[in-house]
Amino acid sequence: MEGDRPLDLAGCSPGFALIRAVFFSFLCGFLAANAVAQTSSADDSSTTATKDAAQIVRELEALRARTAEQEFSYGSALARAGHSGEARDAFLRGRELAPGDKRFPQELAGIAFQQKDYKLAASWMRRAIALDPADEYANQFFATVYFLNNNLDAAVEYWNKAGKPEIAAVRTPTGLRVRPELLDRAFAFAPASELRLPDLETSRVRTNALGIFGNPRFDLAARDDGKFDVTLSGRERNGFGRTKWLALASTFRGVFSQTVNPEYYNVRGSAVNFISLLRWDVDKRRAMASLSGPWRRNPKYRYELLVDLRNENWDLYSSFRGPAPLLGALNMRTERGAVTFASFESGRWAWATGAELSHRDFRSVVPGLGLPAESLLEGLELKQQMRINYLLFRHPERRWDVATQAGYELGRIWSQPGHTFVKLQASAVGHWLPQFRGDNYEMQERLYVGRTVGTVPFDELSMLGAERDNDLWLRAHIGTRDGRKGSASLGRRHFLSNWEMDRNVVQTSVFQVKLGPFVDTGAIADSWSGLGSGKWLWDTGLQAKVRVLGAGFAVSYGRDLRSGNGALYLTYERKAELGALLGRR
Repeated sequence: MEGDRPLDLAGCSPGFALIRAVFFSFLCGFLAANAVAQTSSADDSSTTATKDAAQIVRELEALRARTAEQEFSYGSALARAGHSGEARDAFLRGRELAPGDKRFPQELAGIAFQQKDYKLAASWMRRAIALDPADEYANQFFATVYFLNNNLDAAVEYWNKAGKPEIAAVRTPTGLRVRPELLDRAFAFAPASELRLPDLETSRVRTNALGIFGNPRFDLAARDDGKFDVTLSGRERNGFGRTKWLALASTFRGVFSQTVNPEYYNVRGSAVNFISLLRWDVDKRRAMASLSGPWRRNPKYRYELLVDLRNENWDLYSSFRGPAPLLGALNMRTERGAVTFASFESGRWAWATGAELSHRDFRSVVPGLGLPAESLLEGLELKQQMRINYLLFRHPERRWDVATQAGYELGRIWSQPGHTFVKLQASAVGHWLPQFRGDNYEMQERLYVGRTVGTVPFDELSMLGAERDNDLWLRAHIGTRDGRKGSASLGRRHFLSNWEMDRNVVQTSVFQVKLGPFVDTGAIADSWSGLGSGKWLWDTGLQAKVRVLGAGFAVSYGRDLRSGNGALYLTYERKAELGALLGRR
């Protein structure tokens, strides 16, 4: 906001002009005292300006019926005299008489703001903007209300309508090891310019894509000259961890599932990260390593190199517990190497493409109804992958958004005989913070749909169930039985919905607990006999998400509404590799 020009308060009541002046003094660092003397009515402003509030109240309250203009003057005088409740009633009556006059909802918003009822203030000002979307004062009022309530995106959205806010400086945490030029190129805004909402969103996405900040956040700090400083906050990941205890917690967070996760971040300040996983479970051996970094030191582009080796024993059952016949069994060995390249075009969309070369073979095969012979394809496979992420809808004011992803995988396996296949996948994620301020409650809905055309090897089938190497979770259908994979439904066509709501019950600087219900529903199908769920599946239950010293895990208890089976499951937070953009796990 401009700090050398007083805000024009013409058309406002003297009492409420004072509220506005104080209001903008907080934001801009100056008082619009000279504007308070301006009058607020159209026909009788020259008369009422010379009378004190008490005299105006005495004269107007004696009238049996007042016009909309008189109600406005009456409410303004009451507000000046400190009778905010009666002033509110006067403005409400005036609004009924003149519903198209934007001054009434503006004054009602001012009273609510003075009483620190920011949600009500925003509601009234929203009605004023509906009458005059270009009203500069209303947009700046809205921006400040959201700014005071830590909704930066909504604040910037409304400030932008008035050509504000202007950035004076960009500040980062002291002691950062990342190279300054990387952060400079990650930021889509610069000092001595207007902070636009699209630039803020793009900067947030590209800074997060560096992979070295835990939940990076941008804040604005008002200056005395009416400008703002933009501040980046977020703990930087360096090496194995900031302290040896954090390094140990991160590396051994999966030790109870016989897994360690050696990770090294921000090699020499370059935002190059190494992520790995080693699992010695006799039935689910796995070794994975990923190296990712900015392409040519430009945070807009990022590459990843990945190697993934697995040796797994599968026993196929229709349920993870209780009496059930064995539907097939095998030992599967897979070796994969992949390269991914991603571009974060803006805060609204990004794309990623990649190639994967893999090999698989099967041993100790026990044929059965759940193990189609057509899926036992051995040999080399080459896949080309493409994904597009797009922010379909975002409403900062209401604090909800919908993000989508769509993509394909085109593969060829050189088995005997060879086969070509295409996998089509799409997903949507809706996120909502229902409170006007804070994140004590959070709601999410995820939808997944996929279809495979052609003959694919066994490891390319989709799985619907809770398993650490799987993305399509039904939280009361565990994907393992007696430690071996194979108790979840498999197939080439799937639909899945995951709904959950979290309540923030404990939050400190080192410890956080979220608790809430979930509902999962979905189905999976295939033309091959023995595959698919055969019916629509429904799960519901409770889950707790816990973070300690930066390491996170989730505990869920779900119940299958069809069979009545209950399932308790513990999973650990995975640090996202770039390949997650391509749907790899």
